[in-house]
Amino acid sequence: MKTIGMLGGMSWESTLSYYKALNIGVKKSLGGLHSAKICMVSVDFDEIEKLQHQGDWSATARILSDAAVAVETGGADFLLICTNTMHKVADEIGARLTIPILHIADATAEKLKEDKIDRVGLLGTQFTMEQDFFKARLSDKYNIEVVTPNEEQRKIVHHVIYSELCQGEIVDSSREAYLEIIGELRNKGVQAVILGCTEIALLVQQSHTPVPLYDTTEIHAAAAVKRALSF
Repeated sequence: MKTIGMLGGMSWESTLSYYKALNIGVKKSLGGLHSAKICMVSVDFDEIEKLQHQGDWSATARILSDAAVAVETGGADFLLICTNTMHKVADEIGARLTIPILHIADATAEKLKEDKIDRVGLLGTQFTMEQDFFKARLSDKYNIEVVTPNEEQRKIVHHVIYSELCQGEIVDSSREAYLEIIGELRNKGVQAVILGCTEIALLVQQSHTPVPLYDTTEIHAAAAVKRALSF
């Protein structure tokens, strides 16, 4: 079994979901008392969040690259950046490593292609919904069209992530707002919606909507288990 590297803490709420999913996945595959081999560094998200909103992505890249090097030094065979937004600096992080990064957008796109989905809605932070580091990877590399909510809806989605979900708060009215946005994306002709922030699945699950949902945390973790158990 390969050792999975986790760059976590963004937020620790979703990193907890990753850790659980990785261990459940290995246990399901191997049975018995098996669990995942993991090396993790968890950063202080307060520092990262402030730099994100200041637009200082170079500083976030330095912090996360140092943390990723520590994960590799600890024995990881490949790395998960356990957040969608910070894949914005995945290339900078990867330049400091000799182990590969299992990219969250690649794992998600491969699952979408497997399910024959080529027009998809995207929820996430404003950074993920409005910038190209995630969307362009899906469209350019996998020929998947990505549709995002309107400007006001993007602000709502972003606010809920940082003010509620990253702090472990689950608010029913926010769930209703998300479900309304998902419904409007469906009306724009998407076949499914990507939960493109690792915290969103804490609020919205498939049982809440008939629109197919693709949880990037779950997909990323499943891809990591598959890689860890391949020889």
